[in-house]
Amino acid sequence: MESEVAISVRKLTKKFGSFTAVDGITFDVGRGEIFGFLGANGAGKTTAMRMLCGLSRPTSGDGTVAGCDVCRQPEEIKRRIGYMSQRFSLYEPLTVADNLSLFATIYGMSAKAIATRSVALAAELGMIGIMNKKVKDLPVGWRQKLAFAVATIHEPRVLFLDEPTGGVDPVTRRRFWELIYMSASRGMTVFVTTHYLDEAEYCNRVSIMVDGRIAALDTPAALKRTYGVDTMDKVFRIVAAAAQRE
Repeated sequence: MESEVAISVRKLTKKFGSFTAVDGITFDVGRGEIFGFLGANGAGKTTAMRMLCGLSRPTSGDGTVAGCDVCRQPEEIKRRIGYMSQRFSLYEPLTVADNLSLFATIYGMSAKAIATRSVALAAELGMIGIMNKKVKDLPVGWRQKLAFAVATIHEPRVLFLDEPTGGVDPVTRRRFWELIYMSASRGMTVFVTTHYLDEAEYCNRVSIMVDGRIAALDTPAALKRTYGVDTMDKVFRIVAAAAQRE
């Protein structure tokens, strides 16, 4: 039986010389959960995400992502996860179809699987009419949707979204979250960072990092009750106010 825990870390730490960027964080994320990972600039969330994605080796502590050890199996983690950032890592001179095929090949998919999955994604995301268009000619909303498609074409167990809605309008942001809900409903775990605090309300649970540590972790509703406020923006301001790092 497949584990219901998609991400599990215990006392995960990353040091750069005498500086401790991530200081003994511990948490679990369930299968199909939308987990918000918040923190001000310099709080350590990017460093933590890099360790979870197999891009940086922890100094100490342990953990698993999609069933793989973060210390011993970083390459296997990369094959089992999807990743999307605000920069939309797409090849602009290529068509939509070519981008899908390229990223699927990188993930090791067969030609038959690529063709089948590309058709299914195009239909599901409403991209059939733009498959032969070059990315450079697409508006930002379509680029965002394509970036999501290439990050999930191999049907990863865990999807990491690093500020994926930065620079897009509110309507496009809301439509993107519909894609997140759709993926989570099928059992994909979504681990998302964002600077838009209203988006934290859409997550099943939210953690807030301060000075390399997780200072708060709970559902949005529970966090608002704990701090006696009515928005996640106010929760974040209260928790982040304790930061000592500049």
